[in-house]
Amino acid sequence: MWRRTDDPRVSLTRQSLLVALVCLFADAYVYVIKAPLPFSGMAVVGLLLIVVVDLALAGPARLSGVVAVAHTGVYILIPLVLERPLKFCGNDAGMMIAAYRAGAWLVGAPAFATLATMALGLVATHFAVHDGAGDLKALPFEVVSGSLLPWLVGRYTIKRRAHIAELDQRSERERRDAEEALARAIAAERSAIARDLHDVIAHHVSAINLHAGAARLGLDKGNAPLATSLSAVETASRAAMIDLRHLLDLLHGDNTDSARQPGLDNLDELFEGVRAAGIPARLTTSGVPRALPESLGITLYRIVQEMLTNALRHGDPSGVDVELAFREDSLALTTTNRVPALVGARAEGHRRGLEGIRNRARLFHGVTTCGLDPDGRTWRTAVAFPLETAPPC
Repeated sequence: MWRRTDDPRVSLTRQSLLVALVCLFADAYVYVIKAPLPFSGMAVVGLLLIVVVDLALAGPARLSGVVAVAHTGVYILIPLVLERPLKFCGNDAGMMIAAYRAGAWLVGAPAFATLATMALGLVATHFAVHDGAGDLKALPFEVVSGSLLPWLVGRYTIKRRAHIAELDQRSERERRDAEEALARAIAAERSAIARDLHDVIAHHVSAINLHAGAARLGLDKGNAPLATSLSAVETASRAAMIDLRHLLDLLHGDNTDSARQPGLDNLDELFEGVRAAGIPARLTTSGVPRALPESLGITLYRIVQEMLTNALRHGDPSGVDVELAFREDSLALTTTNRVPALVGARAEGHRRGLEGIRNRARLFHGVTTCGLDPDGRTWRTAVAFPLETAPPC
């Protein structure tokens, strides 16, 4: 049995063979039931010729003209060399399909030459069958139905197929043009946003850095704590400018390494910034570290950044602890820090940063929990991400 396949060439070959076999059955069936028994030698030759030309209908399309001429030759030969009743039993089905293939696959002069050959063959066959002129009233019908009509149907079919293909191509071009136009509009909008961010935020952050540096240089040498704080402001503002440039590059469509966003490898920079502000920050990693998707690494970096920011805003000077736990099928990120009593009482009101953490985690099916421990002074934020089970070594 034939197996289904997605290759259109195989499907067309099968269809052509099926058409050829059906024509062979139709022509051979009429020939055999009308042939007197036993078969004469010429009767066998006539049947073999019908078999050959009908099977040739399964051949390649480029040979359609040759096959049509061969059918015409057999169609003329049978009534010339065979006696009644076999002289009326030609390859009628094969002639019709041969004319259709000639109209469908041939173009220009070969197509019209093949049509003329088949039409003349039908005229010659009419005179051979009727031993002379016969009934000339039926001749136009025989020529039109046996050659011109299937030839025209073949040409119509191929033209219609070409028209449909052209419409599909036009639709595909319009779709691509629409997508490109949308992409250009998005790129233009992102560029406009990038320019606004650069003009507004970059200006103010740069001013903060300059003023902090000027204030630090103008301090007395004995005022070390204030100098350390101003130095931390300078470091934080420079880091903010670096992150801002990364985001601006992404908005401008720059996907080079210089525009790549920070990930887990950049956590040390975050902790150094917090420590420079005078707050102890400790990172603990447990489990077996494993490679993570770049997008997840960026998300973890941003979540830790938000957690440290919250600890700086609302925590006490005792510092912040961050734990990154790699487990077999999950990754847990936990931050704990002490908060003053007043902040602990109203900590539930600080929602914007926590909501940002939840939204980032939700993109990777992460679960976020946060709140005060039973002691009422320790704030804990935990995010758990599901991971695919690591393959065995």
